[in-house]
Amino acid sequence: MKAQIKPRIELEGRIRLETVIPLSTPYLVFLDPSDVCNFQCKFCPTGDRQLIRSIRRPQLMDWGLYKKIIDDLASMPEHVKTLRLYKDGEPLLNPDLPAMIRYAKDSGRFGQVDTTTNGSLLTPWLNRRLVQSGLDKIFISINGLDDMAYWQFAKYKIRFSSLVKAIRHLYKYRENMQIYIKITGDDLSEEETKRFYEIFGNISDRVFVEHTAPCWPRFSVAGVSNEVGIYGNPIKEVQVCPYIFYSLSINSDGTVSLCFLDWAHSLILGDLKTRGFKQIWEGHLLHTIRKRHLEMKRKEHIFCCDCGQLSHCLPDDIDQYAEDILGRIK
Repeated sequence: MKAQIKPRIELEGRIRLETVIPLSTPYLVFLDPSDVCNFQCKFCPTGDRQLIRSIRRPQLMDWGLYKKIIDDLASMPEHVKTLRLYKDGEPLLNPDLPAMIRYAKDSGRFGQVDTTTNGSLLTPWLNRRLVQSGLDKIFISINGLDDMAYWQFAKYKIRFSSLVKAIRHLYKYRENMQIYIKITGDDLSEEETKRFYEIFGNISDRVFVEHTAPCWPRFSVAGVSNEVGIYGNPIKEVQVCPYIFYSLSINSDGTVSLCFLDWAHSLILGDLKTRGFKQIWEGHLLHTIRKRHLEMKRKEHIFCCDCGQLSHCLPDDIDQYAEDILGRIK
């Protein structure tokens, strides 16, 4: 097998947040090309069509708005280390995605550009466009190992053999692009897990079998393990959210969310149609939220209080440095 069996999170050479906060520029920015999805996965709020209609969220990001946002991000004091063209939906549903990647890459202000996809829309034609765009990494989520499994999990009719063929083509012509493939394996048998590695181990750079995690605030997910986290890691809850110190998320309508898990767009810090990103990143609202976390008051927040990301998903632990960081950002 050519691929490494490693989780998608980068653990080696990780910068210790407590040594660099406050940051003049976020390390990671989520920018959502599409908050709609062709799948209806049972673990994801976007897959609940009725729920999403009730909050009137679905749309694709407008090309003109995207260019304005990229130009804005490019004017930040430092380079953004990672631009992640993904948040709530399926990015490949936006026909402008390859051009979006190319525009960001041409700015020279992003260390890397990546995206996450269910892979169902990959074709040789689109594969070549993604490679030519300069995309650095693509994370592909596998939702079953045959046609029936996809229908049961995502309510989507797919020809699994065609999906594998499309990924194999992408791997063959990927040039410098890295391909990471994962599957949620709570219901996989030992034989099915072995089959997953056999199918994708030679057509990707990294593969991994994950566990279901209760990531989404105010959205119940069944089948969550109480023994291990998403990467098989021990469950350990941190009190201070590290993500709000190094990342922000931009929704498809240009609003900025505090959190990449803000599926309901309830944690809005500002709107990039009328404000600058730097203004929001350095703004009073975000500053106040950070202070409350450092004061160990996260549990008082209606959305942050029950965050499974902070217990199941290996967040950076800066709890013991909270008092020192608080002194630095006041």
